[in-house]
Amino acid sequence: MTIAIEGIRVPDSKLAREITELVGDTETPLLFHHSSRVFYWGALTGARRGLTFDAELLYAGAMFHDMGLTHRHSSRDERFEVDGANAARDFLRGQGISQPDIDTVWTAIALHTTPGIPQHMHPVIALVTAGVEMDVLGIAYSEFSDAEREAVVQAHPRSGRFKEDIIRAFYDGIRHKPDTTFGNVKADVLADKDPHFARADFCSMIRGSAWGA
Repeated sequence: MTIAIEGIRVPDSKLAREITELVGDTETPLLFHHSSRVFYWGALTGARRGLTFDAELLYAGAMFHDMGLTHRHSSRDERFEVDGANAARDFLRGQGISQPDIDTVWTAIALHTTPGIPQHMHPVIALVTAGVEMDVLGIAYSEFSDAEREAVVQAHPRSGRFKEDIIRAFYDGIRHKPDTTFGNVKADVLADKDPHFARADFCSMIRGSAWGA
């Protein structure tokens, strides 16, 4: 369902329609609607901050950002963020998108779970993370009006227990490769769901390295 809020809408383009179709056919409804909301939160944030951004690239980043959680795009040994970024890269190459724009989308997806860095980068990179943080963590929730929140959620509903459902979706998408969560927030998901999960420890890795001192 396409809606317009404060002038923000999904781009009416062949690229955006093909992204919608591909992601809709690949992801669960939970992830598809989450990704769609991420686009709106990100675009609304960009408009509020007075940022200039390419809506098609933002849409690509938002819609592909969790594709690495799907069986079709999940690798055995890469972070799920990289898997999603690679899926977007391959798709955009097939659409004839320029390499610099592909690199921007790739980076936006790859960094969307790395807080503290994206907001200092290209607007598309910053806004994908802002959209994710709003939808999952409620960051900047109060900066959106009631009307904005209600319109987005009406078009792309949150499940009745979305908080637990999204944690479960993260776990299901990464539990087969726990080592890829070292140093990122998804280690918290494994620790929450798997009582046998043992985090890698950075200091222990330093002390156990091949160096003598």
